[in-house]
Amino acid sequence: MKEGMRKYYGVTFLIGLGFFTMGLMDPLYDTYIPIFLTRFISSKGIIGSIMTLDNIFALFLIPIVAAMSDKTRTRIGRRMPYILVTLPLSGILFGLIPFSALWGLWALIGAIFLLNIFKQAGRGPIVALMPDTIPGEFRSEANGVINTMGGIAAIVGTIGLAKLMDVKINLPGIGPTDEILSFPVAGILVILATLALFIFIREKQRAESSEEKTSIKESLSLVFSGTDKSAVLILISLFLWFLGYQGVLPFIGLYSKEIIGVSSGTAGLSAGMVAIAYALFAIVSGIIAHKKGRKTTIRASLLALTAITLILSLHPYVSRILGFSQLSMLISFFVLLFIFGTFWVSVVTNSFPMLWQMASYDDMGIYTGLYYTFSQGAAITAPPITGFIIDLFGFQGIFVFASVCMFAAFLVMGKVTGGEASGS
Repeated sequence: MKEGMRKYYGVTFLIGLGFFTMGLMDPLYDTYIPIFLTRFISSKGIIGSIMTLDNIFALFLIPIVAAMSDKTRTRIGRRMPYILVTLPLSGILFGLIPFSALWGLWALIGAIFLLNIFKQAGRGPIVALMPDTIPGEFRSEANGVINTMGGIAAIVGTIGLAKLMDVKINLPGIGPTDEILSFPVAGILVILATLALFIFIREKQRAESSEEKTSIKESLSLVFSGTDKSAVLILISLFLWFLGYQGVLPFIGLYSKEIIGVSSGTAGLSAGMVAIAYALFAIVSGIIAHKKGRKTTIRASLLALTAITLILSLHPYVSRILGFSQLSMLISFFVLLFIFGTFWVSVVTNSFPMLWQMASYDDMGIYTGLYYTFSQGAAITAPPITGFIIDLFGFQGIFVFASVCMFAAFLVMGKVTGGEASGS
């Protein structure tokens, strides 16, 4: 098995360039869009509701475009035409976000709206590139590789580019202004990564099958009405764990600023701790799952995440009791987020391959779309809930909410019977 996967590492890293673009944009978006919105809006619940806009687009666009790409045939492949249109436009619009925030609330919301149309439309074809290319038994390891690329991008964004938010630049008619530079630099990197992906990746061309193709409706019916409910149970589980994760994610930057008292540039490092763990342990988690089983690895990780999020809910109180300085409080918070990231990446890396294992070549995009339908459904639901939890109970409440969601996902995953690698 090891020897078999070794020949796929090179192409998998190249496919990971697509994940690099998303990994670069997502943490900067999640950290700084709420900060931009606080210039105009005071309620965290309303901010959380606006933060669901990208997830609403994802809920519809990812499964539709992924399924469309299943049926597309061109000289450059079935996924690449969508990628070449959506990613460069995403990079351009991403770079304009902080400038739109200077023009006013509606300009900011308009830029967010347009960005997410293109970013979410491109996500499905990007993700479906990997299972098109890598055999089923190696997809946990391969998903670890491409998640590593996403993690590296998140590190670049949150630790490298985030510090540029503290750099002042002179804007005509405005003067020295900070909280700008990270976004246009990230946008340029997105465009460059897209060009590299196109240059180095050649999609496999398959001859048209003489067999009658299954329609999208029929494929969905097979998933939800089949005798084996493993796919449905995995989808319910991932809805629950993403409900917990997405309930915390949009508010990590605000938590760092308002509870710990750091600058905007330093606030971005909070998501960076998760990204570092993501990059370091994504490949390892795939290898572990290949040996121990995907379900076992995911359930063990969910139990650990249940405990860690509970500890995070107590972090401010324990810090005060122990007399921590701001620096000590920040470092301990970063350590907890790093540990969180090591287990979170094990869940994400191995859940997608469990679904892909149940798919055929012709409906790979359908399963990819379903993954994002449920994960983005959770991402739509969670931020308004946790935003109002913050308004009512403070930031600690969102970590308790996350802990309950992770434990519920652990229980549902116990009922899953399929999705393991062939021969496991």
